Amino acid sequence: MGVHLPYSPKWYWPVEGFCGMPEMDRYFDRNNIFSKFLKTSQQFLRLNDLILESVERGGKYSFDLSGPFLEQCRWDPELLESFRELGESRSVEFTGSCNYHSLSSMYPDLSWFKEEVLMYREMLKELLSITPKVFVNTELLYTERVGKILSDLGFKGLIAEGSRNLMNGYDPVHVFENRLLTLLRHINLSEDLELRFSEKNWQGYPLIPEKFVDWIASMEGDVLTLYFNYANLCCHYRNESMIAEFIRKLPEALESRSIEMLTPSEAVKRFEPFKLPTLGTEQTIRYGMHNALGNHAQQLYLRELVRIGEELSGIKENKNYHELKQIFGYLQQSEIFFSMNSGNIREGYEKAVNYFSILSDFRRAVLEEGA
Repeated sequence: MGVHLPYSPKWYWPVEGFCGMPEMDRYFDRNNIFSKFLKTSQQFLRLNDLILESVERGGKYSFDLSGPFLEQCRWDPELLESFRELGESRSVEFTGSCNYHSLSSMYPDLSWFKEEVLMYREMLKELLSITPKVFVNTELLYTERVGKILSDLGFKGLIAEGSRNLMNGYDPVHVFENRLLTLLRHINLSEDLELRFSEKNWQGYPLIPEKFVDWIASMEGDVLTLYFNYANLCCHYRNESMIAEFIRKLPEALESRSIEMLTPSEAVKRFEPFKLPTLGTEQTIRYGMHNALGNHAQQLYLRELVRIGEELSGIKENKNYHELKQIFGYLQQSEIFFSMNSGNIREGYEKAVNYFSILSDFRRAVLEEGA
């Protein structure tokens, strides 16, 4: 389950022009971010209690907590303690991730990606006393380029999007052979829970555990990987759908059909890997690469990030480096890329202009710092 609350950039077009050393509050409305977090954190607390109840009935789960979300959790010790309690159950696994929920695995130089992975691992150790063994890249992004880095860092498995170009006619019902043993998300069944669960016009409504388990039992394979946005479960829960009862009863419904719930680490250890040639040639991401890097603005923003990253690496000894580095991290969040490919062309264009305004000011500060 993925949990992410972004640091959304504010509208930035200073009348006085670009000047001075930037701070987080210049580009991000942290009061608004804090307000949204407080509302959402109470929903996560209730849902965590429900997951713990399901664990006590035999359920097993994994969480992909984004770096921006974990950072916000410092504002709510009760929520952090709730995640710690889930981790202590030994039936809930927490995966590794990119610290800033970025697309840094797409950069020509992967040194920033590696640094993000290490930063996130340190934060997970600090806040939850956990060292992850399975990695989930931002929005289930898959590129074969990062396999050696992750393997050298001690990761044993990877979870990625089971998109059509990767599957190439196969079903995502195996552990797949790779430099890192790979689990691929079953998109349809994941989205049945994430998106369609409360839709009364959906042909699968109402979705009860027994029906869902029947669908799983009808498939041939070793392991089925589900991954969905945790916040969407909160929406179902808030809308008084049957999601609470579904989560409570799912472990028992699976057990009645001799189907076992596993954590990702358990899955990659248990099953013989299946060869999937496309893992060596294709790339993918949740919602498709065309939505993340499909237009000129997105490609240009990526190139600008790469250029600024190179310039920033040249001022590591300067006094403002660490503050600039943090801001740079949050300017790489995946939401910035996705929002530039909005279904509303004008909205996407306006956001792109705003992001480049921020990036231009930030680069000015980096260059001035290095002068």
